[in-house]
Amino acid sequence: MKSFQGRKGLLFAAFAGVWCFVAQAQEAPPGADVQTLLAIAKDANPDYASMRYEAQAATERVTPAGALPDPKFRTELRDITRMGEQNPTLSPSDVGSTRYLLMQDIPWFGKRDLRREIAAFEAEGTQGKAMGSWAELAAKIKTAHVQRYYLRGNEKLTQEILDLIVRLEKVAQGRYASGLAAQQDVIRAQIEQTNMKSELVALESESRQVNARLNALLARPASAPLAQPERLRTLPDAAQLDYAMLEERVRTRNPQLFTEEARLKAAEKTRDLTYKNRYPDFTFGVSPIQYQGAVKEWELMVELNIPLQQSSRRAQERESEAMLSAARSRKEAAANQVLAELSQSLAGIEAARRTEVLATKSLLPQGELTFSSALAGYENGKVDFATLLDAQRQIRQAKQNQLKAQAEAQIRLAEIEKLLGEDL
Repeated sequence: MKSFQGRKGLLFAAFAGVWCFVAQAQEAPPGADVQTLLAIAKDANPDYASMRYEAQAATERVTPAGALPDPKFRTELRDITRMGEQNPTLSPSDVGSTRYLLMQDIPWFGKRDLRREIAAFEAEGTQGKAMGSWAELAAKIKTAHVQRYYLRGNEKLTQEILDLIVRLEKVAQGRYASGLAAQQDVIRAQIEQTNMKSELVALESESRQVNARLNALLARPASAPLAQPERLRTLPDAAQLDYAMLEERVRTRNPQLFTEEARLKAAEKTRDLTYKNRYPDFTFGVSPIQYQGAVKEWELMVELNIPLQQSSRRAQERESEAMLSAARSRKEAAANQVLAELSQSLAGIEAARRTEVLATKSLLPQGELTFSSALAGYENGKVDFATLLDAQRQIRQAKQNQLKAQAEAQIRLAEIEKLLGEDL
């Protein structure tokens, strides 16, 4: 019995430990990877939510746009004094006659379909704007994540250099104590440490600003905690960054071009509807007439508008043609701008890759070799302290170039994905 109770206690303790671990994991702040940030923004960002609701509202306009107008009902009480034989009355059974008229407006053939199609294309344009809103929001989040990663890496690098300068100061103090170096070497090392500490303060301030911007995009309080960025996304290979392939994808999927295409189609249908206005609309009606307590007459009615204002209609038709031409021009201009941005981003990502390769395979090994040689020379009295600091700066510059190139490539990737409206 005691053995069973002991096992039960162990199981309970294990379950409690797992539950605590899960609870801590659930409470962990976001920010380690960009996908978590994007998922939060998609549900919480109010700007994107407003665009989604606008797209939903535009979709709901399609059905009423093509519907018939509501019928109209009219009642006429005739001869309410019965030729002066009675006091005025409003009772249908006591007046001379009562006319009931039910009317329905009917547009010319094809107008309802055109209005429905116009509303549908306008809804597509609003959906394209919502897609563009998300693409832009996602690009901002990706860029902020890259900036946080870059600042974090730069902060770690600056701290490493600060620790190195502290060690170099000790070397300089030892040589100064032995009479092998001037006191100026120690002072230079201390000045360099102060500069590194100032840079750390600036980096911390910039990190807080980026975190505040990112939290705003996530609809979180500006000071809400964020996890440190752990990694960047893997860059696509060269085949995925082929310009011809991306151009085709951009032309078919870019949110801005999608919106302009919908506007162009809506303008075409609006032009067609304007020409349809050359023909009249109809109103049909049916009218029973009541005498005292019985309906004894029936009337049928047809009403139509007469399109006599030709100058006004010709002006409306010229307006619709001009608006259609404007829509075509806007789409062409948008396509040119989007493809130019695509080319710039591809060139930027290629330059960033080459810069990273140069920094990793050339500048950094050369800088480390130079620093090792300068440190040995300084310890032997063959190199002054200024040369040693310059060698240390070369290492730092190479690592910063490497980190900056990685960040630049990621930002260019985010710009390309914004143009595509989707991830590569």
